[in-house]
Amino acid sequence: MTYRTLRGALLCAALSALPSIWAAAGEADVLETDTHRFTEVRNDIWLAQGTAPVFNSNSLVIVNDDDVVVVDSHVTPSKARDLIAAIKVLTPKPITALINSHHHWDHAHGNQEFDGIPIIGHEFTYTRLATAPLDEPTYVNGLKGNDDILRRVKEGIASTTDPKRKQELETYLELFTAHVGDFDEIDPVPPTITLSERMTLYRGMREIQIIFLGRAHTGGDVVVYFPEDRLVFTGDVAFAGPSYLGDGFVDEWPQTLDNLKALDFDVFVPGHGFPVTDLRRIDLVQEFYRDLWAKAAAMHARGIDAQTAARTIDLTNHTEIPVSEVGASQLSIDRIYHRLDHPD
Repeated sequence: MTYRTLRGALLCAALSALPSIWAAAGEADVLETDTHRFTEVRNDIWLAQGTAPVFNSNSLVIVNDDDVVVVDSHVTPSKARDLIAAIKVLTPKPITALINSHHHWDHAHGNQEFDGIPIIGHEFTYTRLATAPLDEPTYVNGLKGNDDILRRVKEGIASTTDPKRKQELETYLELFTAHVGDFDEIDPVPPTITLSERMTLYRGMREIQIIFLGRAHTGGDVVVYFPEDRLVFTGDVAFAGPSYLGDGFVDEWPQTLDNLKALDFDVFVPGHGFPVTDLRRIDLVQEFYRDLWAKAAAMHARGIDAQTAARTIDLTNHTEIPVSEVGASQLSIDRIYHRLDHPD
């Protein structure tokens, strides 16, 4: 198992190979540093992606007339520091605000590095980051995932007889061990400014709308909308395929995506992966969520346990969703059953 295989096992659905996702990538301005790749999506709005082969999330860097606004702070303080340093290659302008798209650790656990800068997020995001955030199931599962990767790499080193492969795995083990060590300094910081539905920032000639469109990936996702640029940063609300459903409101998610589609845009930047210009992907994902919810709810009504439901629900009718994303994972069904048993 190579480090590339391990990296691929960690990436979200948005990283699936869909050739029509970002047709303009070859024409976009790209700037690389030792730690980051910046891709200009529109008008000095840059997608920031870490280049290390470890799990991370997208950030958005908005370079305005006099300042910089950042959306999402990466997975750890170390990765956030790398981001802040890399932004200086783009511009010397000061960072004056950070926006959290949602509370999950891979998007918000670099917050502590934005000291003295207003952090904007939904009220739900505040609550989750202010109340035992290191006990959050998503974070605990992330730590377990780290341990699993380390175990698998060590097993690979012990079992391989190929010197080249062993060297590659040993190199990755050193890199990933350092990444895991970065988690020790995490001290979650919640937003300092909250919204319930909408907030608008004006930076020179730029209008930045922060909008809660409804519950989806979590109970407090916000999107960041640039009406003049017809661009939306969706966080984990919208990918080219389905998102992680472990904290999701699958029954409400299609309506939230309808609310998203009511905005005037022709490209969206997800929380993982590349910008999406094929907006029909949103329709496909809505159909997937509706079908998954209906099939799971039918089994729940018949008294079929979640484990059996996860094994037997057939979603292969969604032929335009990548094969790896078609299926009823145990985690997804557990979440749907929980929603059915505890509607709120």
